[in-house]
Formats: sequence, structure tokens, C-alpha cells
Amino acid sequence: MQLKHLANISAGHPFRGKIPESPGSGIVAVQMKDASSLGGVAWADCIETEPTGRRDDCLQVGDILVAARGSRNYAVLIDDSLTVTGKQAIAAPQFFIVRTTALQLLPEYLYWFLNQPPSQRYFDLNAEGTLTKAIKRNALEEIPIAVPDLARQQAIIGLANTLQQELRLIEQLRRNGEQMLAAIANELAAELLTAPTPAIQTIKNTPSKE
Repeated sequence: MQLKHLANISAGHPFRGKIPESPGSGIVAVQMKDASSLGGVAWADCIETEPTGRRDDCLQVGDILVAARGSRNYAVLIDDSLTVTGKQAIAAPQFFIVRTTALQLLPEYLYWFLNQPPSQRYFDLNAEGTLTKAIKRNALEEIPIAVPDLARQQAIIGLANTLQQELRLIEQLRRNGEQMLAAIANELAAELLTAPTPAIQTIKNTPSKE
């Protein structure tokens, strides 16, 4: 089925130019730098702002943000962590907001499906532009979505969540390893500053006797 038959699709908040900061407003703006398909939204990095005009486009848990431009049209799920912030949130205009309307489609599954190779190939084929590629709303509306039964969707979600946890663990191990090696390098550099300069022996080349 096409996405437009399964969800409502709208554009992010129509800011013009740079998003203005308004500390204490209680409304944060999710920009592309704040979100990733794997890590979700880094709410602590989102700036507070005071939107003008439309005020009915606040994000809800279960919404999916799809990057409208860039080298990859990734999807980001708005999960329960939004509620924990105690703030309202809006999406920057570089995102489309997808809100499921079909009872037989789980938002978590749709988020997963939009990030998979078949969907990404569709976006690549339908992107417009040369230097900066972009997906138009009608292209997103017409993307085909496979909708298995709810039990299978839940099984896929469980497997995807397990894999994400493993990837996060691997990434944390990589960072820990890099930090450990950096600390060793810093210690060695510090030793160079305090230790006396050792005598360096060199091998001299002498002409051979024939």
C-alpha cells in the first residue's frame, strides 16, 4: 500500500531562515543535527524557540520524522523520551512528519521499514536536485509500504530493537577503546617532556672492502 493510505504527512514548521532561540519557552525545535535513525532525537541538544504562525504542528509520541533533503532520507521515531523532557516539540522545515492513521500499522514498524534498503532505494530514485537532493511530499506519499500482520510487525520490531542495542554497545566499546588509546598517547607525550633525552645510536654505512 502507498504511505498516503496509511498515514497523514505534513511538513515541519515553516521557519524562515535561522531558527530563533527563545530560552524558557518550553518548545524545542528538532533540527537535522539533533536526530539520527539509530540514536533518535538528542533532546538535550535541541534549542528552545518561540514559533510563529501555525501552532498545531507539535510532535506526538509515535510520529516519524523523515529527512526531506540530504544524502540519505532517514526516518526518526519520536518515542516516549519526548514525554520525559516535559516540553513540547516541533520539527524543522527540513523534515516531513508522518503520523500513522491505519490501525494495522505500528509506528515502530513503519519507522524501521522507511530506513530499510527498499525504501532507501525508492528515495534515491525519486530524489530531485544535483548538489542537494530532496524528496518532495508527493514522492513520500506514494512510497509503497509492506504491511504484514501485527504479530509479525511486533516480531520485527523486537529483532530491530535488539540489533540497535547491540550496535549501541559496539559503538560504546569503540569509543572506550579510542579514549584508552588516547590516554596512553597523552601519557607517553608527557613522559617525553620530563625524561632526559636518550642517546640515539645510529648505524653508519662504511664502504665495503673488496
